[in-house]
Amino acid sequence: MNMIAKRGLRPLRTVALLAALAAPAGLVACAYNEELGRQQVLLVDPSALSQQGAQAWAQMKQTSRLSTDAAANARLRRIGGQIVGASGLGGQTWEYAVFQDNSVNAFVLPGGKVGVTTGMMAFVANDDELAAVLGHEVAHVMANHAAERYSQSALAQVGAGLVGAATQGAENGLAQSLGRYAGPALQVAVLNPYSRQHELEADRIGLDLMVRAGFSARRGVELWRRMAARGGSSMPAILSTHPSDAARVQQLDAYIAARGYS
Repeated sequence: MNMIAKRGLRPLRTVALLAALAAPAGLVACAYNEELGRQQVLLVDPSALSQQGAQAWAQMKQTSRLSTDAAANARLRRIGGQIVGASGLGGQTWEYAVFQDNSVNAFVLPGGKVGVTTGMMAFVANDDELAAVLGHEVAHVMANHAAERYSQSALAQVGAGLVGAATQGAENGLAQSLGRYAGPALQVAVLNPYSRQHELEADRIGLDLMVRAGFSARRGVELWRRMAARGGSSMPAILSTHPSDAARVQQLDAYIAARGYS
């Protein structure tokens, strides 16, 4: 016997739930990314995020302490320029900054804004490892990851809102659960895995960039190996937006072997 029918979930409500979950698919605009070799969901032009990136960058420089270490900033610009040159994105203006922060971190904002902490600058053992960091960040730009992430978040919010609307006032326990957990479920099932995918794609493309720029892929991957040795978060992998360092190293080693990189 159909347990849903037995519990009294009316057919019209079932249809509404399915429609709510499927509706965002009708809003999807797909684009093929040759660098990734796959289709992407893009509801916003990547260039449209540049203004937001510039505003966030300006705010960060005002509210965060910038490093005055001339040698560190020059090194960042030099290696960053080599990586950008290898990416084919040299036609746009890139800006680099070293932020005074002991955490081992780096980031990229739409519009070619790259920030690296003093903690990361101290952690990298050589130029190859810094090239690995910058290759990873520039790869995010090449892959349109910011626009894709923005689009995924928008679709998830629409989907959660539609499910909530479809289940509003529902007396059935299953329907209520779907409405209550739609947002968290979409976060775990859709957004987090895509973010991990983005990180691994940026790792792969970043290796290609650093090799094109004349750096050693094998020496660069030592960065992630040493990060793994430092220990990572205790958060379960399914709830993390970044791959574990061990998984990252394993996939990078396999990619280096497959490509024959030195």
